[in-house]
Amino acid sequence: MKDKVLKIWPEINWIKNNELKEKVLQCWIYAIENSVLSIEDLEEIPFSLLLKDCKISFMNHKRTAVQLSVDIANRMKENFGDEIEINMDTLIAGAILIDIGKLIEYDKVEGKLTTSKAGKLLRHPFSGVSIADRFSLPVEVQHIIAYHSKEGDLEKRSVEAIIVHHADFVSFEPFKM
Repeated sequence: MKDKVLKIWPEINWIKNNELKEKVLQCWIYAIENSVLSIEDLEEIPFSLLLKDCKISFMNHKRTAVQLSVDIANRMKENFGDEIEINMDTLIAGAILIDIGKLIEYDKVEGKLTTSKAGKLLRHPFSGVSIADRFSLPVEVQHIIAYHSKEGDLEKRSVEAIIVHHADFVSFEPFKM
């Protein structure tokens, strides 16, 4: 399973801290093993059930959000220098994990993708934090997962969470039109 996860998530190898990298990988293995979805499904299913006729896959959206997060952070560091501190490992780990809870949020009923009971009661930022906590990910990574979506609009986000939040929405909002 480890090799399969790394195949769909080569960005995991961007994380320099080996302990953090392993924890992110273990989160994904756990989520896939506890989901109705297969690893192959992630390349096929729409990234959101909220969008009618969405043709962008879960993994296409996810990898785009991670790549945009890194691009934004690098540009900010280049332009702002020492005036801004961005922990790239935290940012990458958080970006990779923001939608991990969706694997618990999805269900299949009569071959159709739908929202599970758990997904109706707890949105993916909550189940995502639960998965991350299970593997003792740093609170800074859990913060990004918790506050990447609308749930974070009433809280103060870290710099890394702000970047990931915007990268996620930039790769979501245009498809709502």
